[in-house]
Amino acid sequence: MINIFFFNSLISYCDAAEYWQLGTQDPATPIMEGMISFHNYLVFYIIFIGIAVCWLLYKIVVDFNEFTHPKASQFNHSSILEIIWTIIPAIILILIAIPSFALLYSLDEVIDPEITLKVIGHQWYWSYEYSDLNSSTETPISIAFDSYMINTDELQFGAFRLLEVDNRVVLPIDSHVRLLITAADVLHSWAIPSFGVKLDGCPGRLSQASLFIKRQGYFYGQCSEICGVNHAFMPIVVESVNNKDFAGWAESLNEGKE
Repeated sequence: MINIFFFNSLISYCDAAEYWQLGTQDPATPIMEGMISFHNYLVFYIIFIGIAVCWLLYKIVVDFNEFTHPKASQFNHSSILEIIWTIIPAIILILIAIPSFALLYSLDEVIDPEITLKVIGHQWYWSYEYSDLNSSTETPISIAFDSYMINTDELQFGAFRLLEVDNRVVLPIDSHVRLLITAADVLHSWAIPSFGVKLDGCPGRLSQASLFIKRQGYFYGQCSEICGVNHAFMPIVVESVNNKDFAGWAESLNEGKE
C-alpha cells in the first residue's frame, strides 16, 4: 500500500515535515534561502573548529600524561602560539559576522507592502484579517476568518493529520506581504519553516515581518510557543497562488460575505 504522505507529495507541492527528516524543508522565500545558505556556510567553520579541538585534545592526552610527564616540573611558554590562537578565532568571528549581519538586516527590512495580513493567536486557533485589498469596485475588500484544525476523523484522503485546517491562508506569489502578528490571550508563535518565519504574537503588541513567496504550493506550520493544553493543535496552512487566482479568491469571499 502506497504511503499517504508519499502519494500526496506526488500530486501537489506540500511543504511539511517528512519521516526521518534531518535537514530543513525546501525554501519558498528569499529569507529562507539566505538562512540555508548561511547554515551551509557555517558548517565549514564548525568542521574546522571541531577537527582542531579534537586534535588538541588528542595531543594533550598523548603527550602530557603521567607516563611521559610524571611530575609537572616544566612550563612551556610560547608567545607566538598565544598570538596565533588569539588572531585566528577573531578572524573566524569576523568572517561569520559579516554574512550574519547582512541576513539579520534583510530580516528587518520593510518594503512597501502590496498586502497586509494580520494574524491573531487565540487559545487554540488562529484568526486572519486582510484589511487593505484592492478590488474592481471603489470599496476596498476586507476579509476576516478563523482557522481551526480539522479533526482526524474528518480528514480527507491524503491530508496531513494534526496539520490540516478548515480555512487556509491564501497569499499571492511574487508579492510583498506584510505580516502583523499579535495574540488575544497568551503568547503564541506563528511559524512556517519553508518561509523562514517564526514570530511571537504578544498580547497588546504588534510584531511585524515581511514575506515574499516565490512559488506556488501548500506550506504547513504550527504554533511554536507553549500556549496551553492544546498548544499542539493549532496548525497553520498557507496556500500560495498566482495573482489572478488570489484576486478571484478575495472577490468570491467578499461577495459571499455580502
